[in-house]
Amino acid sequence: MSDVAELQDMDNTWERALAVVAHPDDLEFGASSAIARWVAEGKHVAQLLVTRGEAGIDTLPPAQCAPLRMAEQRAAATAVGVESVEFLDFRDGLLEGGLDLRRALARAIRIERPEVIVSLNFRESFGPGSGFNHVDHRVLGPALLDAVRDAANRWVFPELTSEDLLPWDGVRFVAFANSPDSTHYVEITEENLAAGIASLDAHEVYLANLSGFDQKSFLRQIAEESGARVGLPLATPFEVIPT
Repeated sequence: MSDVAELQDMDNTWERALAVVAHPDDLEFGASSAIARWVAEGKHVAQLLVTRGEAGIDTLPPAQCAPLRMAEQRAAATAVGVESVEFLDFRDGLLEGGLDLRRALARAIRIERPEVIVSLNFRESFGPGSGFNHVDHRVLGPALLDAVRDAANRWVFPELTSEDLLPWDGVRFVAFANSPDSTHYVEITEENLAAGIASLDAHEVYLANLSGFDQKSFLRQIAEESGARVGLPLATPFEVIPT
């Protein structure tokens, strides 16, 4: 992780964010407590899930799993005050960073016109001893950064302009939660953390299939450790990449 001295307070002078992740539960394992803070402050946050999480529960076939996980994600979003939750239809576990993904992400950015994009760590791991990061996470991050540029360039996907989706160059930065290369932090309160925990609790069936996992202590540990790095009770770490 980055040294304490290198972490900066993340810019909060924006009004619209789009949170983009690969699977239902990804935001809840990183950014949801910060999202709870932003929504409470009156900021608009929309969520976009690139897959439906249909390959995420071994005991459920995809056709049954997808609608369940989508419902759990909507409940998780409600717990932090987010009203807009959309899903793309890329296949869980088989995400590829090609033109189809970039085009879909650029379309979403032009529709939402965010100033900030939030996602989950796309680096090879979450830190020492954490194992190899999920392929969908590793694919999505670079595609998302490319799509920010694509959304601003009318000549990359001209078919979007023909759909009356005009170029959008207003994205100021992309913030990846829980990266081992964190550069910034967002201060959160006990109330924000409680909302974040409630949002992860909403993934009830998914969590029931994770042996021995305690989401309450997990999220609190991250928040307390991140807060201690910057002299605060609680914080959420992000790797911020300017655009």
